Amino acid sequence: MSLRILGIDPGTRHTGYAVIQADDQPLPLDWGSISPTAALPIEQRLNTIHKRLVELVRQWHPDEVAIEEPFLGKGERRFVGPAFAVGQAQAVALVAATSEGIPIFRYSPAQVKIAVTDYGAATKEQVQQMACSILRLETSPISADASDALALCLCHLHRNQVEGALSQEIIMPMWSRP
Repeated sequence: MSLRILGIDPGTRHTGYAVIQADDQPLPLDWGSISPTAALPIEQRLNTIHKRLVELVRQWHPDEVAIEEPFLGKGERRFVGPAFAVGQAQAVALVAATSEGIPIFRYSPAQVKIAVTDYGAATKEQVQQMACSILRLETSPISADASDALALCLCHLHRNQVEGALSQEIIMPMWSRP
C-alpha cells in the first residue's frame, strides 16, 4: 500500500518540510525549509509558514502529516521563549493540516532519533546522515531543518510498519504458536 507523508519540523525562523512516498522503498519527493524574514513580526512569519504549508499540502496531497513536538527538558528555563515560539509554529502546522482534513501524528525528538538512528540521544548530524542514507540522498545540500522533516517522515513510516505488523498478527505470542 502506498502512503504519502508530509513531515514538518516547526520553527518560526526555519520550518523544515519533507514529502516522501512510502512504497517498498521510501522515495523522497520534496524537501526544504520555509524561512520567513527574521525582521518580520512573529504573526507575519507565522502567516508565511501557514500559507506555504497549505500550498505544500495542496500540491502533494499527503495522506498523513508527521509533526515534531516542541521539547523543553528539565532545568532549561532559558529555552522557554524559543520553545513557546516553536509551539506557535507547530500550531500553525496543525491548523494547515487540519484545515485540509489530513490526519496528524506527533513525535518527540527522542522518538524520531530512536526510529531513525536507533539511539535516542543521537546528534542532529547523526540523524541527518542516517535519514539521508536511508533515503539515498546526499547530505550536503540538505538543511538541518529539511533533514529533520525527512527523519519525521521515516519515524512515522516506521510507526506505521510496526502497527501494521501487530495488526496483522505477524508477531504471534509464544503461547499461540503451533
